[in-house]
Formats: sequence, structure tokens, C-alpha cells
Amino acid sequence: MYGPITARAAGCLLTGAAAVWLASCQSVGPTTIPRDRFDYSTAIGDSWKRQTLLNIVRLRYADPPIFVDVGQVVAGYSLETVVSAGGVVSSAGAVQGDSASLGAQGRFTDRPTITYTPLTGNRFIENIATPISPKAIFETIENGFPAHAMLQMGVASINGLRNVDSDLEGARPADPRFLEVAKLLRDAQRTGGVGTRLRVDPEGQHAVVVTLRNPRATEQELAAGRRVRELLGLDQDATEFELVGGEFATHPQQIAVRGRSLLRVLQVLALYVDVPEQDVVEGRATAGLPAAEPQAGGFFRVLSAEGEPKDAFVAVRYRDRYFYVSDRDLSSKRLLSFIMILFSLADRSEDAAKPVITIPAQ
Repeated sequence: MYGPITARAAGCLLTGAAAVWLASCQSVGPTTIPRDRFDYSTAIGDSWKRQTLLNIVRLRYADPPIFVDVGQVVAGYSLETVVSAGGVVSSAGAVQGDSASLGAQGRFTDRPTITYTPLTGNRFIENIATPISPKAIFETIENGFPAHAMLQMGVASINGLRNVDSDLEGARPADPRFLEVAKLLRDAQRTGGVGTRLRVDPEGQHAVVVTLRNPRATEQELAAGRRVRELLGLDQDATEFELVGGEFATHPQQIAVRGRSLLRVLQVLALYVDVPEQDVVEGRATAGLPAAEPQAGGFFRVLSAEGEPKDAFVAVRYRDRYFYVSDRDLSSKRLLSFIMILFSLADRSEDAAKPVITIPAQ
């Protein structure tokens, strides 16, 4: 007959039972969410910046841009634990005495699977090659995005005033009057003096109307409004102007806007890449514009160096050189991030699949 269980043996058995109970209550899934959401969003965002910068640099060297999207991320976690406990309670006076044993083993497996989708085909080419509509441009301004940045990046011309551009003969600086209009509209945007609305005529046709009025405008703001009308050749007494697409307006109560395609935006930004002068002389890269030339609501510049930069917001290696945007160049950083908005405006695929992150856990 066995004697009573000693306190030591009972304690060991209770500890083992508690370990088994704790192991059975653990769940991997919830603990991975805060980490995975941050890590994957950061990684996808950084890769998008590098891909965009690389394509801008490639265009400077007449290399076709290549876009690859992250289609799906599947992070599969598996946690297996085994805990064992045992003991021997001997009879009174037995030689071996009481004993207890406790064992545990575990295995954690992480097998992420990432699916990449090359962006090709007719729909994608149409998205990046079709100009952004004037309606989308001014609706974006109406929603609070800086007017000068939106106009200088997304617009090729407004009422005949042309933005910076490039062709086979080289780069063409922006018309100073275009830059002045962009600045004045940004100032008016800050004071609520510019807006858009949808007008429906008696025949049921919809038209976008740009308004240039502010009931509480100061004399300085009124003078700026008159200057905008003068530069664009608009009726000085009108406060509403029909927004149309094209190079020139047909009457003084129209604002004609010719939008840029996303591909054209990247080609223009490529003019501000710092490439070795020898590459331009030898015909390897196209000629650019001076770094001091204002573009896209400020200045944009991509620097280059033979060695890896130490203080870069984003950097890529191309043709044995590093091309990068300085982390101290706030204007260029903003403009690079602003391109994401233009990607959204250019996307006409309503049923396009969105990136999915699936994280099964056991």
C-alpha cells in the first residue's frame, strides 16, 4: 500500500499540470497582428518608393519603366508545444523514495509567401498613358491637396500656358506665367477663393465649374484674382468658369486644361535626376534641367553618388551608381510621395484586385 504524496511531489505535479494548461490556452494569431501590420506595410511602402525612383532614373536613360505590384502576402505561422509531466509515489520505507519529472518541447515555423504581379497589358498601358482628366485634377484640389503641386505635376497646359516638358529635342522650361497661375491658385485655395461644383444644364448635361470668388476677400486677394483672370485670358467680371479639356479655351468663361499622363509625369521628373555629364555627352542619358528650376510645387532633385549614401530617404543602385533623394530634402520627399495620388487618379480599373495579406495561424 502506498503512503501519502509528499508536498514536494505534489508541487511538481501541479507545476506540470499548470504548464500543460497554459500551453493549451496560447494563440499565435492575435500576437502577430501589431507586428505584422507594421512590418509588412513598411516593407511594401519602402519597396514602392524604390520602384518609383528606379523608374524615374531609368526614363532619364531612355530605359522603359517596369512596374511590379505586390498581389498577395501569405504569412503562415505554426506553433507546436508538447508538455509532459509524471511522477512516482513510493510506499513508506521504499529505497527509491518519491520522484517527479517534467518535460517540454516546442517548434515555431514561419513560412511567408509573397506573390508579385507584373503590371502589363492593355488596361495598365491605358492607365499610365492616358492623361489625367481635368475634373479629377480640380476635384483633388477641392479636397485639399496643394493646388500648385497638383497643377505642376498633373497639368501640361492651362489656357495655352505650358508647363515644363521634354521632347526629342530636349527639355523645355515652364512658361513663367504658368508657374505664377499655379502659385496664385494655391494662395486662393488657402483662403477659400477657388473651388469646383457640378452644374447640370436644362438638357441634363453635367459640367464642372471652377469658381473664383470669396465674399470675404481682402483687397490683396481680389487683386490676385484679377491677375489670375488676366493671365488665363478670362472674363474679369465672371466668377464661374466651365472646365474643359484641351489646349485652348473657346471663350473667356472657360478654363481649358490638358492633363498629363502618369508616364509623362515620371518623364518630366526624370529631367531632375543628377546624372554624370559624361553620360549626357556620350548619348547614354538625355539632357535635364537645372536643379534650381521650380517643379511640382517646389524643387525636385535626385542626387547620385558612386558610394552608398548615408542619409537617404530612398536610394536605388543603377548602372554602378547610387541614385537617391536626400532625407533632408523635404520638397523632393513630398513630391515623390505625391506620385501615389497620381497613381490613384490614373487607375481606371474599378474591378482591379487589391493587395491582400492573409495570415493563417495555428
